[in-house]
Amino acid sequence: MDTITIPTAADMHIHLRQGSLMKMVTPAVPEGGVSICYVMPNLQPTISNTEMALAYKAELEALAPKVTFLMSLYLNPALTPEEIRKAAKAGVRGVKSYPRGVTTNSESGIESYDIYYPVFQAMEEEGMVLNLHGEIPSDAEKNICVMNAEEKFLGHLKDIHLAFPKLKIILEHATTEAAVKMVKSLGDTVGCTITVHHLQLVVDDWAGKCHNFCKPVAKFPSDRAALRNVIKEGHPRFFLGTDSAPHPSHKKEGPDSCAGVFTTPLVLPYLATILESFGALDRLRGFACDFGRSFYEVKNEKWVGEVKLVRESWNTPEKYAFGGAGIEGEKGDVVPFMAGKPLGWKIESIA
Repeated sequence: MDTITIPTAADMHIHLRQGSLMKMVTPAVPEGGVSICYVMPNLQPTISNTEMALAYKAELEALAPKVTFLMSLYLNPALTPEEIRKAAKAGVRGVKSYPRGVTTNSESGIESYDIYYPVFQAMEEEGMVLNLHGEIPSDAEKNICVMNAEEKFLGHLKDIHLAFPKLKIILEHATTEAAVKMVKSLGDTVGCTITVHHLQLVVDDWAGKCHNFCKPVAKFPSDRAALRNVIKEGHPRFFLGTDSAPHPSHKKEGPDSCAGVFTTPLVLPYLATILESFGALDRLRGFACDFGRSFYEVKNEKWVGEVKLVRESWNTPEKYAFGGAGIEGEKGDVVPFMAGKPLGWKIESIA
């Protein structure tokens, strides 16, 4: 097989940033073969109410008019059931939870879920989605660190699901065999996103290699195998969420590397190449296009195109520039995932 034709993909977890970086990243969404995406709210300040979500959506739509942007709010103590109902009426699709301090712009994240049960009840009633960053903060006294923070979180996922069985919940960017097993064990209202990079990386690939460093971190080969196997299985509650999270190269290469891997401009070439490497190329459409749309019950997309991928060996660009002439704000470059390395598939056309 030397060509693949599939619908434009659904990226159900993406970071589109702000300012000059946003102006480079957002138009790259359709270039990567994606026509709908679920947008993360961890900006500065965080997207914490309906008006902020709608204002941000308008900015994104001006940069990529054909793309359907599903917006989310940042779970925080000021969020009320009344705001949830207002957001749902305005078309905001869900709420994202960040444990305090575990990733970029999560300083105002949560420490306990119990106080949010009235919010979750309103979300369940309104048909909104709860997106969980599935880690707990590191704690040396409790022997918790980045390597086991996800597994230690899974009890919270189960508790929330049991308390609100009709609430759609997504465990975001799973990295462990334990997470796969937990999601599979729960009901049909629990889904799970898997990133491009976690299908490729293990711990040795990011230790000392700043451009592969992300949160949650890639884990053991057995964990990667579990992610790959659930895709090969074609499980409909596991679907693409790239967690593409660009940072200027100087913020990745400094003494405190920012967490995030940038995949937006090449989502489908990356996926086709990586899935083929472990015998799952036939699962590309389900994983990247169909399952996420189904879980989110997507209706009335602005545009769904047709992507033609061709077998071709070529190298990933070394960097993507942002800012510069005529654009206000910071300028620099972003180093993409697998920079300079070969890919086996390329987008020939998007119609």
